[in-house]
Amino acid sequence: MRSGVFADYKIFTGNSHNELAEEIAGIMGKPLGKATVTKFSDGEISVNIWETVRGLDVYIIQSTCSPVNDNLMELLIMIDAMKRASAGRINAVIPYYGYARQDRKAKARDPITAKLVADLIMAAGADRVLTMDLHANQIQGYFDIPVDHLLGMPILAKYFKEKQMDDLVIVSPDHGSVTRARNLAQYLNCPIAIIDKRRPEPNKSEIMNIIGNIEGKNCIIIDDMIDTAGTICNAANAIKNLGAKAVFAGATHAVLSGPAVDRIKDSAIEEMVLLNTVPLPEEKKLDKMTFLSVAPLFAEAMTRVFTNGSISVLFD
Repeated sequence: MRSGVFADYKIFTGNSHNELAEEIAGIMGKPLGKATVTKFSDGEISVNIWETVRGLDVYIIQSTCSPVNDNLMELLIMIDAMKRASAGRINAVIPYYGYARQDRKAKARDPITAKLVADLIMAAGADRVLTMDLHANQIQGYFDIPVDHLLGMPILAKYFKEKQMDDLVIVSPDHGSVTRARNLAQYLNCPIAIIDKRRPEPNKSEIMNIIGNIEGKNCIIIDDMIDTAGTICNAANAIKNLGAKAVFAGATHAVLSGPAVDRIKDSAIEEMVLLNTVPLPEEKKLDKMTFLSVAPLFAEAMTRVFTNGSISVLFD
């Protein structure tokens, strides 16, 4: 791994989330580096870097969101281009890390795509990864390079705390999100409830039981990502039917694929608070959705990486 003190740094981005990249660069007081990422007529990705990066600290901002395979290949090819242009250090800034849900062998002959993607990023030549709210914390260990794992929960917690709601309960939509729910509950000084669900097949979930008291309470369901929104909408409708006063939801990654928007629109959720790690077309945005920016947090982390400052305080 290349490390040390660098004279300057440059920020580049692919096509996944230009708006977020521009916001981060603006906060850091830098223009985005000149690069074009296009396709050949057969669909192959073409990358051209139009300014020197020799010996510099380079940051490539690219969420591996939909279209996942295109955005992942853009990231890998940009990393390779920087390596061959003799960049001093290559930092892959991945606000949303795709393929993270397959992080272990749940049954025989399953792939572990989270590890495969980590191997690809390292093989391409990345020296460091900055990301946010990985689907499973152990994915950090799939890399043999430093990983700075930023947390979106404090951003959501600050927003909900400013709303000053009474009779709060934080609801975990499944057993895997209990730690996240407990951390938010500790920040807001309130109890938690847990939804016991089963998943008969991918992207489908069924509510079995609810552990905890939600009757007459303002409930906040917290999760790392919302994909088809089946889990969170089923959870919201279930606790509302069981006597919850009002239901709110918060998540870091607004993947929102398939029927997600319609499900959210028709659900018992009064307000859904999302971070902007993934771009969302205007036609998918609803009045009940509130978006908070992760740009200040990523800009601060990138600045501290460049100056060799501590970023551990950003994990809180």
